[in-house]
Amino acid sequence: MQEIEPLKAQERLQNMWGANYTPKRSWHPKILRALYLGDFAVITLTMVISHLIRFGNESADLPPVNIWPLNLLGHAYATLDYFFVGLGITIGWWFVLQFNGSRNIRVLGLGLEEYRLVTRGSTYFFCLLIIFAFFTQISITRMYMLISYPLGISLLLLWRWLLRQQLVRQRMRGRGLTRVLLIADLPTGEHLYKTLKGAISSGLSPEALYLPGIKPGSTVDNAPIPVLGYSTDPSEIMRVIAENNIHMVAVSNGHMLSPEQLRLLGWKLADAHISLIMAPATTDIAGPRMHIQPLNGVPLVHVSTPRITGLSAFMKRTLDVVASGLGLLLLSPLFLVVGLLIKRDGGPAFFFQERVGLNGSSFRMVKFRSMRTDAEEVKKQLMSQNEGNGVLFKMANDPRITPIGRFIRKYSIDELPQLWNVFVGDMSLVGPRPPLPEEVDQYEDIVYRRLLVKPGITGLWQVSGRSDLSWEESVRLDLYYVENWSLTGDIVILLRTVRAVFAKDGAY
Repeated sequence: MQEIEPLKAQERLQNMWGANYTPKRSWHPKILRALYLGDFAVITLTMVISHLIRFGNESADLPPVNIWPLNLLGHAYATLDYFFVGLGITIGWWFVLQFNGSRNIRVLGLGLEEYRLVTRGSTYFFCLLIIFAFFTQISITRMYMLISYPLGISLLLLWRWLLRQQLVRQRMRGRGLTRVLLIADLPTGEHLYKTLKGAISSGLSPEALYLPGIKPGSTVDNAPIPVLGYSTDPSEIMRVIAENNIHMVAVSNGHMLSPEQLRLLGWKLADAHISLIMAPATTDIAGPRMHIQPLNGVPLVHVSTPRITGLSAFMKRTLDVVASGLGLLLLSPLFLVVGLLIKRDGGPAFFFQERVGLNGSSFRMVKFRSMRTDAEEVKKQLMSQNEGNGVLFKMANDPRITPIGRFIRKYSIDELPQLWNVFVGDMSLVGPRPPLPEEVDQYEDIVYRRLLVKPGITGLWQVSGRSDLSWEESVRLDLYYVENWSLTGDIVILLRTVRAVFAKDGAY
């Protein structure tokens, strides 16, 4: 059998797999340099502050330690300055953050994964440090560790947040983006395009469509981005990728690639250092609900449904009772002042209204009164001026709102008495917006799923635009919450609510 010369074999592999093409990303090295230098500077600052708090300006040594390698040289004990301890911790910490993927470009700029990796990597490092100190009998002072661990995580998360703000600003200006080629059929490709364009802060920029196996037609002329080809040949797809400097390929439903062609394309992309993501057409499913189980080489995606029962229900209810109880207690002076100001305009301080809650049951929701006492009668005359999203009545300059009512609405103070509804169990801190009975009468069948959980004082709708959202978008957010509930998600929404209230966007 004729042998293949090594050089020719290498050229053949490059031609087969496309390894002779590497995407150009001028911004990638810059962000990596910033991460490398910034993380090192923050960890160094942490160790300096920890040393100053624990030892002041004085030099400090570890207690003499019995180190095994030194025993071989006849030195039973050795002393080590905390300067070298801090230097070792700095270097080790920095490398752990590198190895655990916290600097991966995939996690930068969007979501909590980057922060989770930083926190987890730092925690693992300090656990390993404690184990190492135990087995080597090195007595590192506990106060030194107790200061450096939380301080370091806090400063690292702050630094990453500041860098993220700068990165997101650049991405919103069209810089620092990952050029994505979408491989799918036209309807699925258009949906994926809208999804990525709506989250440009993630850095994923859909540049073009590729419709393998689909015949060109007039419908393609309506595509939101250029269509670069229709071939099912992976080599042809790689040629298009190289000519258009594509950084990532997103494959979704509707493509006509066979399993063998898709596998071959994946190999070519991997050898060319181009990312491949699979984007199933299933939407509004949070990551923790998806579990991949390989079966004969085929990855099956299992989708679980979270249910607020058992321990989950107990934890959510505990959070509601504790937080609402403390809120009612601490905010009682504010309640008194606002109530007196509202009473000056005449009429009661509180406004009670029937709303629909869990599983369609009715309850009386309480708010600070922000409108005239004859608001419901005047509403009938204003229906022709409705600026809401179809089902809901909204007016940016509603004449029914009193002067003090406009102020308390601006900062969502009118919603605070609903803490009582939370405390007694009619509502939750986080959940879908509590609807009026006449709104529920107009619901389509799918919208009734909003009633599977308790309504909330705040929710995804509150932190995503409030009154500026369309009815369809409000429903989508509420259903997403119902389908993907988690206690961590509730806490994140509560934190985002504070920012949304002070931003005052969509509040009227």
